[in-house]
Amino acid sequence: MDLVEVYSALGQERCQQLVRAISIGALRTYGVYEAIKIRSRLRRLNRQKLRASSARLWKRITEGDQALAHDLSQAVLVSNIPLIIEVLDLLGIEHDENGFYARGTDHSKQLGQGWPDRVCTELTGQYPDHLLLLYINHLGWETGTLESPFLGRASESSAVKPG
Repeated sequence: MDLVEVYSALGQERCQQLVRAISIGALRTYGVYEAIKIRSRLRRLNRQKLRASSARLWKRITEGDQALAHDLSQAVLVSNIPLIIEVLDLLGIEHDENGFYARGTDHSKQLGQGWPDRVCTELTGQYPDHLLLLYINHLGWETGTLESPFLGRASESSAVKPG
């Protein structure tokens, strides 16, 4: 699974909602402002211009722009750190106070069978579904624990690799 597949599975409406969840201040704080500005092909980056470009961004992602999908995910996630912290705490994954965890660490115990459903069950209603699904899929992509995009309980594509 790759992030282009995740965005395609989430659909255009959720992708536009994700773009609306980006905080320009968070992009600057976490040092991804310039990357998003360049990747989105905007001379000036602000919320209004980013939102207006969401249809173009969606088109590029569906055409397979993996780098854009990655950078856009980073922009959304650094803009929603409380969600990340809550998911990692729920799963028992150690992290710093900003939700960053050690890459390359074996998280098979925490990310065993059914972890995406568990996260959905616990956090649905506390966060918008588009944010929750993006982070579940992003975490699954980063750790290699999801074979295909997870879209919630109703999804038949929520297969998890045996751990």
